[in-house]
Amino acid sequence: MIAIVKRLLGRGEPMLSTAGARDARRLAALHAASFHRGWSDGEFETLLIDRNIVADRATVGSNLVGFILSRVAADEAEILSVAVATARRGKGLARRLLDLNLRRLAGLGARTVFLEVDEGNLPARKLYRRAGFREVGRREGYYPQGKGAAALILRRDLG
Repeated sequence: MIAIVKRLLGRGEPMLSTAGARDARRLAALHAASFHRGWSDGEFETLLIDRNIVADRATVGSNLVGFILSRVAADEAEILSVAVATARRGKGLARRLLDLNLRRLAGLGARTVFLEVDEGNLPARKLYRRAGFREVGRREGYYPQGKGAAALILRRDLG
């Protein structure tokens, strides 16, 4: 019976909440599964205790299925990372996390949000374009994998 309940809970709608230092290990694991160079538990712990970091997570039961991490500096913010578990991609979870994070950033006084995205990451580029981000620059050869893909610098003005 318990196994059935756990299995059913694992299929539910992800719940969004604030991430904290206690989540560092799970965020690091999802980040490592999502990117060529994952950040360590220690890197996440350092970020998550910083008062300028805004971190949101998506969970289904006790399973972490997504997160977004950003940093506020005066009236600007930078989205540092967004990751969604493979099985949950393409279902709107990244957009829900992004929308929540942008609302929180605006509430903290951020007027402009920046991020960098691999030019070859078409799903992420589509997400950001639909959320109102526009390209304002590029860093050639920024990502070391392959031939060194460019990072697109994107910007969105809030309210």
